[in-house]
Amino acid sequence: MLKLVLTGVWVCAVTLGSVYYSMQSASAPVVSDAEATRRASEQYVPGEMITVPVIKDGAVQGYFLTKLSFSATKEGINNLRAPLRQMVTDELYDMLVGSRFIDVGDTGTFDLPTFKSTVKDGLNKKLGGEVITEVLVEQLEYLTKDDVKRVANGQNVPRQKPVAIVDKNGNVANDKLPEGSINASTH
Repeated sequence: MLKLVLTGVWVCAVTLGSVYYSMQSASAPVVSDAEATRRASEQYVPGEMITVPVIKDGAVQGYFLTKLSFSATKEGINNLRAPLRQMVTDELYDMLVGSRFIDVGDTGTFDLPTFKSTVKDGLNKKLGGEVITEVLVEQLEYLTKDDVKRVANGQNVPRQKPVAIVDKNGNVANDKLPEGSINASTH
């Protein structure tokens, strides 16, 4: 009987010790004051789904389905002359239509970090300052011209999924907005 009681006490002590240890190691990471200040001054802006034609040799070869979201400074957003989402969409069309960012014939040369950096720099140039602090690629896929025709004509052919773009390092563009992000679609 005494062995049974001691075994029960031992099991309880081990359980309490493991729960205490797991709670200590699962605590929230320490955020520096500078990082907390930076996060407080930024706002996440979900982007719109846009379709960008891929033009090569004077003809449309296919379409990119793109959804980019952004982290932007609150001060920069407040100083804009038009809503951020609409300005970003306009600039993305200007930057991507007919560009050589993504070569459909050779997606192995695509570099996702360079793409994000180039989009960020182009947007900040259009916006007149350091408004965009980070670009998040939620979706970046390619549909051929034949895929679009097939869907438009309602042909009874099994649908093919869009091809996800994979960069030269093997990264797939699928960033997610942080939990609890703020929608800044109005301005």
